[in-house]
Amino acid sequence: MTAPRPNPLLSDRDVDFQLYEVLDATSLCALPAFAEHSRDTFALLLDSTRRFAREVLYPTYRAMDAQPPSFQDGRVHVHPLMRDLYPRMVELGLLTATRPPDVGGQQLPLTVHAASTAYLMAANLSVYAWLGLTLGAAHLLEVFGSPEVKATFMEPMYRGEWTGTMALTEPQAGSSLADVRTRATPAPDGSWRIQGSKIFISGADQDFSENVVHLTLARIEGAEGGTRGISLFAVPSRRPEGGKLVDNDVRVAGVIHKIGWKGIPSLVLNYGESGDCHGWLVGPAGRGLACMFQMMNEARIMVGMNGVATATVAYHEAVAYARERPQGRPAGLRDASHPQTPIIEHADVRRMLLRQKAIVEGGLSLLLAAAYHADVAGHAADEQARQRAGLLVDLLTPVAKSFPAERGFESNALAVQVHGGYGYSTEYLPEAWLRDQKLNSIHEGTTGIQGLDLLGRKVVAGGGAALQAFAEEVGATVARARAVDVTPAWSEALEQALAETTAVVSELGARGMSGEVELMLRHSADFLDLFGVLAVAWRWLAQAAAAKEALARGAPERDFYEGKLAAAQYWFAVELPRVPLLARLCRTSEDSYARMRPEWF
Repeated sequence: MTAPRPNPLLSDRDVDFQLYEVLDATSLCALPAFAEHSRDTFALLLDSTRRFAREVLYPTYRAMDAQPPSFQDGRVHVHPLMRDLYPRMVELGLLTATRPPDVGGQQLPLTVHAASTAYLMAANLSVYAWLGLTLGAAHLLEVFGSPEVKATFMEPMYRGEWTGTMALTEPQAGSSLADVRTRATPAPDGSWRIQGSKIFISGADQDFSENVVHLTLARIEGAEGGTRGISLFAVPSRRPEGGKLVDNDVRVAGVIHKIGWKGIPSLVLNYGESGDCHGWLVGPAGRGLACMFQMMNEARIMVGMNGVATATVAYHEAVAYARERPQGRPAGLRDASHPQTPIIEHADVRRMLLRQKAIVEGGLSLLLAAAYHADVAGHAADEQARQRAGLLVDLLTPVAKSFPAERGFESNALAVQVHGGYGYSTEYLPEAWLRDQKLNSIHEGTTGIQGLDLLGRKVVAGGGAALQAFAEEVGATVARARAVDVTPAWSEALEQALAETTAVVSELGARGMSGEVELMLRHSADFLDLFGVLAVAWRWLAQAAAAKEALARGAPERDFYEGKLAAAQYWFAVELPRVPLLARLCRTSEDSYARMRPEWF
């Protein structure tokens, strides 16, 4: 087995470009919440995370992929390296970097935190997943927990002493949370007794910290059916009692054997087999799903960044391999004595690498834009600005989750292709990253569910207010691009694609209002694809504008900026023209698979 080659994981130059030249992340310091920060404090987090990811985390990936957690004597035993890695991530301040000082945080912008975590995900996504899930669970308790629940469960998680999970899915329900059967009954001590089963729970047991807290959806005895009857509970694997931790009747019933994300287990949990599983209510009774959506949406953004990171590390691997791998000679040269040329000189290899670049850098720009708007939504002084930014975050979340997962898988496959026969061998890493990437289209709501959410809720919510806000963002980017003479056809094509999208939404929304919901949603997956192409075109136009601005002021890194313009050209020439086809499928409600009968397969 070969040692992994040095890999930057992400390009520091590209991350800085996205943060400071495309988005102007330092403008967030004008918001009161971030007034104590500056580009210097942003750099402290980014630099420390980059070093840790490259020097410590990345070298552990191959070992942890080869040795997944084991299940012995009723407990999960993770890779021994986790005992060192998790505390070191906590020491970096990553658990509380975005949280306010009153819970031990630094209150850094999510935009900067998201960029820093991308390095960790690229280095070893499973290791970061433990931290990301714990942060999401603790933040949920911070917002909705009672003072007692916060002190008991949130504080140890933020200190890095305990980890956290989200326990939603059940064997008989899958993604249909309306069919949750886990039960909660009141107990005299003010807690609840929990009984039921959950499945596919990532990180639900481990042996590197003393406890795991499961944010669990359950139905209080007698509550109404459907999602309105679901409540949220904090259920620890071990509960505090008499000044110590005791068994809380939470049992691991099985381990899911996964193709990727090998460093963190996916488990089946049984609650209350002995009738002694205690849970504590979080938020109002019957409002559990509404509360849980905070963690679910944060997890969707995290999965989207995982998709970007997993595709990006493979892209850098493919570029390095293509530069050093000699094979063949230039077209038309028949002299066998001529030295072989590096494969990056072959046009088709450059095609594959440019497609990867367009996907990964477009995806990163989309994720950071979503994070930027989340910072504004959470901290702008003006209520109207917060509401508008919140609409944009809601609209972009299903796209930011699904685009990097679906297109990232394609990008990872291209990295394997560039490596040729070495690509599908386990001696090289691209095949492992390809396995990891596939999980991202399934985690936290499949691509199909994201399509239904985007078309069925987000683009039509509030009479299309979110889509209008998005159109305004696109308009501002077009104005920026025109001011620096970015290729005019790109702006025109983006405006046309946006107009087509808006028209399709209007038509489909009218069908839904008239009761033709099935016709409205029939091509929701195609609409999600359409919107992803459109949103990434918006981000590529923003990058092209920033590149043109830099070239106009005589910036020395001409190759970097020319590469940006070539990737933008690729997206507008190859991808954006797909919008009319996808729009036509949505508009005509093309019925090939709708009329397909089960017996015809």
